[in-house]
Amino acid sequence: MDRLANTVRPYAWGSTTAIPELLGTPVTGEPQAELWLGAHPGAPSRVDRGDGPRSLSDVVAADPHGELGAASVREFGPTLPFLLKLLAAAAPLSLQVHPDRAGAAAGFTAEEALGIPLDAPHRNYKDTNHKPELLCALTPFDGLCGFRDPAATADLLAALDVDSLKPYVDLLHAHPETRRPARGPHRAVLTADRAAMAETAVAAGAAAERLAGQEGPHRGDYAAYAFVARHYPGEPGVVAAMLLNHVRLQPGEALYLGAGVPHAYLDGLGVEIMANSDNVLRCGLTPKHIDVPELLRVVRFEPSVPGVLRPEAGPDGEEVYATPVDEFRLSRYVRPVGAPPHPLDARAPQILLCTGGTALLRGDDGSELSLAQGESAFVRAGEHAVLDGAGTLFRATVAV
Repeated sequence: MDRLANTVRPYAWGSTTAIPELLGTPVTGEPQAELWLGAHPGAPSRVDRGDGPRSLSDVVAADPHGELGAASVREFGPTLPFLLKLLAAAAPLSLQVHPDRAGAAAGFTAEEALGIPLDAPHRNYKDTNHKPELLCALTPFDGLCGFRDPAATADLLAALDVDSLKPYVDLLHAHPETRRPARGPHRAVLTADRAAMAETAVAAGAAAERLAGQEGPHRGDYAAYAFVARHYPGEPGVVAAMLLNHVRLQPGEALYLGAGVPHAYLDGLGVEIMANSDNVLRCGLTPKHIDVPELLRVVRFEPSVPGVLRPEAGPDGEEVYATPVDEFRLSRYVRPVGAPPHPLDARAPQILLCTGGTALLRGDDGSELSLAQGESAFVRAGEHAVLDGAGTLFRATVAV
């Protein structure tokens, strides 16, 4: 069992207080957006087995079968297939979408053949993997996810009473029977004259602010879009955001995001887990490159209702967030005082993160590792550990 030392990523959209308050570290006034737990080469966790700190990525690379287990290596290769994070948003992240595995492999191969450097700003695909992800809220958490029913979106936009939005309302009404009714409006937003769209975005944001202060069925939606508009005044992505469902997660609820689903996190603190990939295509709310033709190929334009996940309780106290992918499996233990010790499944590598109280881990060799709130550990495959203590512990592992 290894205690992890983890790196905070200071992205501009991050909260200045949420992660420091959870970790019990000083507030510096600088944004602290994400805490990375894992072996991603961008910011690997560090462990110390008596010979000084080493990156977890180097530890895994030196003995992948010993650290990950034969089943994980056979299925996903000699790297930890997931990345766990604490994510603390105080401003909207970019609107984005992730490819499926086949699309990622094809896109990566095509860009390699064209000789586009991996760090080029217009590069879409950094690897051959897909990037499904799951976000579990630790506080009330707002986000945007998937396209809303077109008739409801048309009504929402019409109520803003912005003349330059009327063509989008008409597009949404034009072919409600089609399988992808949002494709036309989304493409129109991405390809519109930027100066004209800036005026529309400003007007739409002001109208959303006004309607957010009035009683009505879409008050929460308008508040979310006004929040986006305040942070991105005049950005075309403001209008693109209004095509998406607004979802608010309560603590303990989660949102799974599969391939092709456009989304943006807005505000809140959560535990996020994802496949170990850097493939992100941006749709708006960003100064970074937006590849419109590739987006139109990758994005799923079918309307959907965000599927809010609640953990499924097992007989041993483990609460599992079920997803359709194998690269990761996220669960939690909410242990009251006096809860009996519980052995953790040792078949696969696991990262354990304590988000409240204290978790005590005991090994077969008599070793003990105590995790206070905000502390974490890596347990390699085949290493048996027993969980004790009272508090909340998130467990990230592989579904093998």
